[in-house]
Amino acid sequence: PFLVLHPTQYATMLAQKIQQHTADVWLINTGWNGGVYGTGKRIALKYSRAIIDAIHSGELKNAQYETYPIFGLEIPKAVTGVPAEVLNPAVAWQGTKEEYNATVTKLANLFNENFAKYQDQATQDVIAAGPKL
Repeated sequence: PFLVLHPTQYATMLAQKIQQHTADVWLINTGWNGGVYGTGKRIALKYSRAIIDAIHSGELKNAQYETYPIFGLEIPKAVTGVPAEVLNPAVAWQGTKEEYNATVTKLANLFNENFAKYQDQATQDVIAAGPKL
């Protein structure tokens, strides 16, 4: 197999390295935004680059954030050169609020269903970090 160890062991090793080196970790959506396939669109490369530039310059470390519900992710309220709708999927959504909420709930359920196969060896803090419906 490609991964010799259980995936949770790799997650633990990563967490230890992050803590040991006091590294900042950033999750950047460089993929799809604005709606389901056919409605949304790929995030422009110039916006991805602007976000990376904001990481390197320290802008993101000093930014103000809002918490993205269900997933508990912190989203910057502003990044130089990046429209607000690129940063916040709820703002970018091209459809009704009900459609958006249904899609987010579906994604969270898919995540939780997939994670269930690893949960038996996951720590409580990793389990608690998952989507909350």
